[in-house]
Amino acid sequence: MTGASLGFGVAGAQDVCSTDAKTVEGDPLTAEIVRRAIAVAAEEASIVVVRGAYSVYIVEGADAAAAILDARGRLVANSVATSLAHSASLRCSLPAVLETFPPDTMSPGDVFVTNDVYRGGIHANDLLVFRPVFVGGSPTYFTGTLIHVADLGGLSAGGMAADATEVYLEGVQLPPVRLYTSAGIVDDVARIVVHNSRQPHRLMGDVRALVAGTAVAARRVTELVERYGVDGFAGAVDDLLDYTARRMRAELAAFPDGVYAGEYPIDDDGIDLDREHWIRVTVTADGDHVIVDFDGTDPQVPASINCGFSQVVSGAIYAVRCFLDPTIPMNEACFDAVEIRLPPHTLVNPDPPHPCGGRYIGVSAAIEAIYRALSQARPDHAVGASGLLHPFSLAGRSAERGPWLHMAFDFGGCGARRGSDGPDASGGLFGGGRNLVPQVEPIEAALPVLIETIALIPDSGGRGRWRGGLGTRTVIRVLEDAVVDTRGDRLRFPPAGTGGGEPGRPGGYARRRADGTEQALAGKSSAVRFSAGDALVMETSGGGGLGPPGERDPDAIARDVEAQRVSAVCTGLG
Repeated sequence: MTGASLGFGVAGAQDVCSTDAKTVEGDPLTAEIVRRAIAVAAEEASIVVVRGAYSVYIVEGADAAAAILDARGRLVANSVATSLAHSASLRCSLPAVLETFPPDTMSPGDVFVTNDVYRGGIHANDLLVFRPVFVGGSPTYFTGTLIHVADLGGLSAGGMAADATEVYLEGVQLPPVRLYTSAGIVDDVARIVVHNSRQPHRLMGDVRALVAGTAVAARRVTELVERYGVDGFAGAVDDLLDYTARRMRAELAAFPDGVYAGEYPIDDDGIDLDREHWIRVTVTADGDHVIVDFDGTDPQVPASINCGFSQVVSGAIYAVRCFLDPTIPMNEACFDAVEIRLPPHTLVNPDPPHPCGGRYIGVSAAIEAIYRALSQARPDHAVGASGLLHPFSLAGRSAERGPWLHMAFDFGGCGARRGSDGPDASGGLFGGGRNLVPQVEPIEAALPVLIETIALIPDSGGRGRWRGGLGTRTVIRVLEDAVVDTRGDRLRFPPAGTGGGEPGRPGGYARRRADGTEQALAGKSSAVRFSAGDALVMETSGGGGLGPPGERDPDAIARDVEAQRVSAVCTGLG
């Protein structure tokens, strides 16, 4: 196996040492141009990753991110058009790379990879890739990309092992390793990951896309340093962070000083189906500084609902930013203004080998807990709870196709917010960005499945002065024998209402036999065998309502009935 055979021929960025360039300092217009150029570089890298990936899940769903960082580990820019769930992941994992590979051991063309959840990673299937950008002979900046790659081993073909009791069952664990040098792919590393994948061709295609994304971003950084000079570009970075810090602190100062508490439950951990788990938080607003403290959160469990710390940091920053001006750039200054405390040995900061593959469920509960706390501080921004995205995977093997995999998700309804009903079928919370539900045609063209139904569920949004968004019903029939994995939540405890609003309708999963009979599936299930002709039925939860239902505008009720979002019987008009 060689670099050429795998198609890893992406040139590394050249060293930059030019200082004869345009001046940024004292020129607000040029500073703004550089700020925008840095942001565009991160976005371009994320687009390259999505467009270049081999997995349908990435190409159609854009579960990806890209970032530019400096050698001090500061996040300079993060893509915002892809998944917002990863705003802290590249930032939090770069220190582990630098600890393993000190800067003086790096060379131009090096690329590093990791997925270690306890050192800033996410879970096994999310690979984080970094490329140093050399300036004056030293790695001064880093470009990073990540996506949920095709299968990387473990119990589940899609990386959704809901019954995993140890991290080792979730897939191959990679500490920071050198993936690429100026001579090409590091064959030993490539052979290991390929040997552990059920879909080696797609996996290596996804990895090539990750590497290409870092190369494009590195090229853009190099061009900016050449144009504006070493000191000029560095000054522009500092200016960008200072600008963000001023805006963040001005927004945070609008919170009334005080301590606000919130909590939110998780249905179960996938092992003990009768036991819920709680994420608890206090948010302390003190001038232009906020402390988000998860003390009181339930202990870690030997099940996959634990969350790696970088994901909780991402979720906490996202939740706080939902109460701030959305035009504030996403960079290190956002983290400097919000202190996040994660007690050890808990769901939000677990020890090895506790699994973390289902981290999205726990992080989403953390977000809702923060929403409930900050809705007290800013009732004008109050919001009902949302239905989560409901992930699932179908996998099989046939003589014609070999191993195949369809991994995707459907969205629940968003919670209502003050002054507005919740959007339908978009309850992705911080998994938003450009994340999309994959389109029908590419899926049916590539895989042995038939998508029979995608529809909104009337009456699924929680009633209130402002109604929760509607959930969806999707029916996918498999044309070959398959195994199905699910990982849902807010099915036992549906998305809660706020301020007198009612909860949304809970969703669920089921297997529909060819004869039409249905069998309910657990919200978190692994390797359920489907025969050709069986269908997976997924219903996502509706969002929670806000305010007493009796205060709803009669005209809004009439519009809902006319649009068939709400039945006349449900409104009391039938």
